[in-house]
Amino acid sequence: MLKYVSWSCVVSNSYYSQCVPSSSGSSGTSTSSASTPSLTGIAATAPTTPPSKLTGMLPALGWNHWNAYGCSINETKVIAAANDFISLGLQDAGYEYINIDDCWPLMQRDATTKQIVPDPSKFPNGISGVAIQVHALGLKIGIYSDAGTATCAGFPGSLGMESLDAETFSSWGIDYLKYDNCNVPANWTDNSTPQDGDWYNSNSAIRYRQMGAALAEQSRPFQFDLCIWGSANVWDWGARVGHSWRMSSDSAPTWQYITEIIGINVQHLSSIDFFSHNDMDMMEIGNGALTIEEQRTHFAAWVFLKSPILLGTDLSLLNSTQISIITNPELLAFSQDATVGTPAAPFNATASMPITSTPEYYSGESSKGVHVFIINTSSSSALKSFAFANVPGLSGSAFVIHDMWTGTDLAGTYSSSSTFSVTVASHDTVAYRISSS
Repeated sequence: MLKYVSWSCVVSNSYYSQCVPSSSGSSGTSTSSASTPSLTGIAATAPTTPPSKLTGMLPALGWNHWNAYGCSINETKVIAAANDFISLGLQDAGYEYINIDDCWPLMQRDATTKQIVPDPSKFPNGISGVAIQVHALGLKIGIYSDAGTATCAGFPGSLGMESLDAETFSSWGIDYLKYDNCNVPANWTDNSTPQDGDWYNSNSAIRYRQMGAALAEQSRPFQFDLCIWGSANVWDWGARVGHSWRMSSDSAPTWQYITEIIGINVQHLSSIDFFSHNDMDMMEIGNGALTIEEQRTHFAAWVFLKSPILLGTDLSLLNSTQISIITNPELLAFSQDATVGTPAAPFNATASMPITSTPEYYSGESSKGVHVFIINTSSSSALKSFAFANVPGLSGSAFVIHDMWTGTDLAGTYSSSSTFSVTVASHDTVAYRISSS
């Protein structure tokens, strides 16, 4: 269960080495591990390499195999997902990453090279062979590892092997690394208070900093996702290490999960901007018993909070309504806006607006204008209202409302002193762009 927080709208390791590269690579970053006088132990010499600026500016759009297949993954399923990107119009909509999660290697590293070895029964052409096929489609490929001694499913982890693994992944043509947080040795756990009161100096952050520095040494840029489950105040330092960071443990195809992760994420919106994204976890559209309205909210919230969107289902089973949700051009344009990197945020829609544990009213800006998103968290349809005068960033005397879901303007115009009301279905989200008339 996620830690739930309500929201109001008032505004030297004995066994595992520390891998610290010493020279800069060609991925747009430089490596530094100079000793910091006020720090002691591993924190004094841990690398301070920033993530590449050649990738990760906008929230990643892609697919991850885990929610669909778990450990039952193989080359055929990965290539099928890549082909589905083409046939279903996902690539045209902006999706680009085909990401392999846990369970892809053998249980033991190569005895001679110490490299992680792809399971030949699952990937007979190796990961490099899959990467060639994915790249040939104009897509990118991601891989999974863990900042511990083993992955969550017990396969080899990368702690202490960062440089070798980063070099291996690069040689295979990998573009994206999801880096998990399982099987952390006791001597790598965190103290209750990090050195200098900065969680960037915590053991957790250093485990990820070591891999970040190793990735920076490679000849190709990596998008780096820190799958750290919202621990160690990652929202405070994640952008100094990677491009996105998980805000919770595992997702679930339930309305409760969707509202809980929104409630967690809205507490840390100041962390979100270009190259800096709170990861609300993989999408559950197509999984479980979510209603279409709940799936619309799931997608819309990930969009307006600028989370990575990694689809997590058998894409071939999606129906036309689900495909229309995840390829909606106007919502995706808000997510992928190259002018405004900040997310929408809760606002006080009216003076009498009720306070809900999960905020219902959000406003944000894009290169297209000012947007309002409204979630109905109740179990029945409800009338939702906002005063134009209360919408942050809105100026003018008369306005037109544009429905982002349908791509059409609503009838009529509205004055700056008026209030707009709409009936929203249970657990649904409406999405509007407001412009001067």
